[in-house]
Order: sequence, then structure tokens, then C-alpha cells
Amino acid sequence: MENSNVTPEQIISMPRIGDTAPDFTAVTTKGNIKMSDFAKDKWIVMFSHPADFTPVCTTEMSGFAERKPEFDALNTELLGLSIDSIHAHLGWVQNVRENTGVYFDFPIIADIDMKVSKLYGMLQPNESETAAVRAVFFIDPSKKIRLVMYYPLNVGRNMDEILRALDALQMSDKHKVAMPLDW
Repeated sequence: MENSNVTPEQIISMPRIGDTAPDFTAVTTKGNIKMSDFAKDKWIVMFSHPADFTPVCTTEMSGFAERKPEFDALNTELLGLSIDSIHAHLGWVQNVRENTGVYFDFPIIADIDMKVSKLYGMLQPNESETAAVRAVFFIDPSKKIRLVMYYPLNVGRNMDEILRALDALQMSDKHKVAMPLDW
């Protein structure tokens, strides 16, 4: 079925489960990174948010930061992204730290040119052409995408589900079993 509202130029390829994570180089709040070299021998949970200094995004980033020890225990690096500048990211990180005591101690990609957002299908024209949707990519140590979650701009994520899914993927790999409902 064709959608007459979408031109071929607007169709954005999205990485799928089992694909190698698309490689990129980016400026982050922790310096430059290259995806293929980032977090050697670790899992990566890469997540996008629509904009710095917004209430829902701040709660989500704070949630990732506050639960970082749980991700560390699962041999996982966090990697955030929004289309804001590095200066906006640094200001936001400092503002949240000063006002709440929560420190975003993980890199946040400054994707002002939208290169990474487009590469990962985080821009969805029917939602917004200038803000990344709330995407989460679970990437294993071999840089394979293992799980993808997409949320609209107006709905925050569930941190318990993100950690549960990560733990289930790792447990399934380790024991070669399928994980049942609510595991």
C-alpha cells in the first residue's frame, strides 16, 4: 500500500534486529567517539531524546543516570543522543547536576547535523523532522543490534523494562534459552 504523503527522499531506513550497528564518529559530552571502537567488549544501550532542557527528557536522562550502576553490573555502556549542540548538552548536564545532584555520567552525542539520527532512523517525519523520537538500541559486544524500541515524542520510557530486556538478552545468550513473559 502506497502512502501518497511520503516521498522516496523521506523514507528513512531503520536498522533492524541482527544488523551490524551503523558506524559513525560523533562529538559527545565525553569527547569524540567512533561507534565501532566505543565500549569494546561491552553491551551498549544507545538512546535518543527529543530535546535538552525539557521535562520528560530530563526525567529519562536522570533515570538512566540514577540507574547507571545497574547497567554497569550488566557490562553495559550508556550512550545518549539528541539533535542539540554540544554546548546545549554541557549546559543541560551542568544545570541538572546543580539543581538535582544527578550527574549524567555517560556520553551524550551532539547530533546537530542529524547524521546519526538519520542513520538510525530516529527522525520520523510523521512525528517530527527536527527532533529525534525516543529510540532505544540494544547493541551487543560484537556491535549487532539485538533489540530496538521506539516511543513517540510525548511518551517517556520505562527504565524497568529497559533493564529487564537487557538482562533477558544477556541471560538468553548465556544459557541458550528463550525468556518467557515477564521474566
